[in-house]
Amino acid sequence: MPKSKRAKVVHLTKVDKKGKELTLKLFSNVRECLDQYQYCFVFSVDNMRNTYLKDVRNELSDSRLFFGKTKVMAKALGATPEDEYQQNTSLLAKHLAGHCGLIFTNRTPEAIQEYFSNIAKTDFARAGTEATREFTIPAGIVYSMGGEIAEEQDVPMTHSLEPELRKLNVPTSLTKGKISLQNSYTVCKEGDVLDSRQTRLLKLFGVATSDFTVQLKAYWSAATNEVTDMDAME
Repeated sequence: MPKSKRAKVVHLTKVDKKGKELTLKLFSNVRECLDQYQYCFVFSVDNMRNTYLKDVRNELSDSRLFFGKTKVMAKALGATPEDEYQQNTSLLAKHLAGHCGLIFTNRTPEAIQEYFSNIAKTDFARAGTEATREFTIPAGIVYSMGGEIAEEQDVPMTHSLEPELRKLNVPTSLTKGKISLQNSYTVCKEGDVLDSRQTRLLKLFGVATSDFTVQLKAYWSAATNEVTDMDAME
């Protein structure tokens, strides 16, 4: 009789000792979920926000979601056919790279795809991310939205922010109690890697350019023991 893969001892010595108890718990939870749920999805996140991921957890309350510690999750799935926990789960493990996680669910792949296709939340960009568009503050009186909406629908930016704008290298001045610019000022161009100064300016003007989205990369089915590459389906 072939030896059960579930009885195989897996060493976690390469995992950082800090938080070892949490690491072992994650490892155990992933394997328990492989036994309990019909499907295991690998997903990746663009512009990670804990608040939005928490919303996903709440809305998929009948499922289990794990994020981070991809090496531990891959170890639990099994990195090779010899140490995989269930048949072909090693094929799923190879998709765990970058900002990835696992979702265990009994919902159909079609239902999970539909759910995530409707998720897109816009937030303020963080330093180190790429600008998705250009933002330029027009010359003249500086308005609170920096020219993003018509002047008649906006209000001049409060004069108390003028010192901060100058600290952020925007060449402003006060004219009759109103912040003004002699020439237009480009905060960022599309494709720029944003620094903390630029992200602060974007936030001051209410310009949210970062989209939180979730991409499904692949899933494993307990019924067939097959892995479906969802990247290849796009």
